Amino acid sequence: MNKIRELSETYEGKILGSVGGIFTVETEDAVLTCKARGIFRKDGISPYVGDSVNIMKVGDNDAVIVEILPRKNEIVRPPVANVDSIVFVVSTTLPSPNLEILDKFLAIAEFKNISSCIAVTKTDLAVGSAVSSLINTYDGKVAKVFAIDYNNPESYKELYDSLAGKTAVFTGNTGVGKSTLLNHIDSRIKSEVGEVSRKLGRGRHTTRTVTLFKLDNGAYVADTPGFGVFETTRYDYIHKENLAEYFKDFKPFIHDCRYQDCTHTKEIGCEVIEAVRTGKIPQTRFDNYLKMYDEVSLIKLWEQRQ
Repeated sequence: MNKIRELSETYEGKILGSVGGIFTVETEDAVLTCKARGIFRKDGISPYVGDSVNIMKVGDNDAVIVEILPRKNEIVRPPVANVDSIVFVVSTTLPSPNLEILDKFLAIAEFKNISSCIAVTKTDLAVGSAVSSLINTYDGKVAKVFAIDYNNPESYKELYDSLAGKTAVFTGNTGVGKSTLLNHIDSRIKSEVGEVSRKLGRGRHTTRTVTLFKLDNGAYVADTPGFGVFETTRYDYIHKENLAEYFKDFKPFIHDCRYQDCTHTKEIGCEVIEAVRTGKIPQTRFDNYLKMYDEVSLIKLWEQRQ
């Protein structure tokens, strides 16, 4: 008889990482190496890092994943499930912030019901009002903004404390200082990421691999590839009619427009447009909304059903 079938007791765990079809699963009592049942592949299901799973032990240290428990959300590239928070890391310069991409992913995170925050790095190299501009545009209205100053440990400790008990994904363009920030939050992350890279035999920024690292405050942190490969299934098909709802700073105004079916793009009597005119909504946010509206308008209904 198959040894797996002889075992009836299952244990719930959390997938922390995967390499070549081998999964590292943390249970209440141990961290185990697991394989997934073949039925998942047959059914077109892939276990994701962050998944809550039921496992059966095989021997003292090995086990098999027998069930993937329901997910509250997922990111498809890199594959991560059950994300509580996304930390968007942007630098004041070298490279300068790409607000169009940032606004796009902030809207997606809102749609997926994932909280967001923004960590601003290289504040010591900021020119002019770069830091205050980001704070004025986003903080308190769209997402909490943390201005990171490595000469002031409280600036990144505040970010660390905000992640307590959460599963958090860090993402940002190449060169923004994401690794430096993670290393200040917990120096073990850098060494463990390097170890994963050596095991994989390839560079750390691969879209196929992500690993969760447990911090002392109970947070699980994932270092992910940059914005260019950060996806949740092509905007997860946010309908153009609903897009404004996921621009958090639009919400106080979208229901006061003259027309119930207002697209908030060009209509007379649109309160969103009026809020932009009076400075209550930043022009950059509105411009990026218009670009995203045009993009999602091009997605055909049959594509959304696939």
